[in-house]
Amino acid sequence: MITGIVKRPRQTTDNAESQRGRALVNIREMVLRGEFKPGERIFEVPLAERLGISRTPIRLALERLAQEGLLQTLESGVGFTVREFTLRDIWDAIEARGVLEGAAARLAAERLTDLRSLDPIRQINDEMDRLTEPYSASSIAATSDVIVPYAELNFAFHSALVELARSPMLQWAVERIQLIPFATPRAVILPQATELLTIAKEQHRAILEALADREGTRAEMLVREHARMARRNLELALQHKGIGEMPGSQLIRGDHPDWPLTTQ
Repeated sequence: MITGIVKRPRQTTDNAESQRGRALVNIREMVLRGEFKPGERIFEVPLAERLGISRTPIRLALERLAQEGLLQTLESGVGFTVREFTLRDIWDAIEARGVLEGAAARLAAERLTDLRSLDPIRQINDEMDRLTEPYSASSIAATSDVIVPYAELNFAFHSALVELARSPMLQWAVERIQLIPFATPRAVILPQATELLTIAKEQHRAILEALADREGTRAEMLVREHARMARRNLELALQHKGIGEMPGSQLIRGDHPDWPLTTQ
């Protein structure tokens, strides 16, 4: 008897993958926008009807978001609720990102064989410098027109840094930790944080110098310290009550006993 593998039509496969991807993106954005409260259960049927997607892609997207940490699986093992984060969770996530990116920087410096490999990340850094030049060493507050593109460039800088390590496992781990609210390099919040932009600018330059000089240990320490800028940024947001401007802020409980400030 001759047997064979029955292949699904390519168009059907592509459509299923497209639905899974669309469901994942849409639900993640809904959670971060605060459309679901922390602890609220998310039901598949209403989501499927709202997004115009079948239940299977919805269920797969919910399972993925549980793996990412934005949702929690019910004790019964069936169903999901929106996760609530404490400030300690955020601090730990920022610390973990610093450790992972620091390891990536060390590997990047050790594995660098051609200085031209640094050209893409240097170009990103140059663009960031041009964007923030009017606000460096001045009392002028950066506006959202600057903060938003700066945040995207900052994310690109950190992503390029991790790619230089040529470590798929490290890249996978970094991408997962960045999904925690405020642990991402995109978490640049306040116009009042102009002085932080100046410090970050100097740190980026030092990191690039360490990479070019193949100083792995120095690059690692610089990146670990640099990652803590995200924590300082969030501290400023809490002081100035600007945290509500960022996606995901609704998921954070601000009454953690280890937190010395108040959001009230």
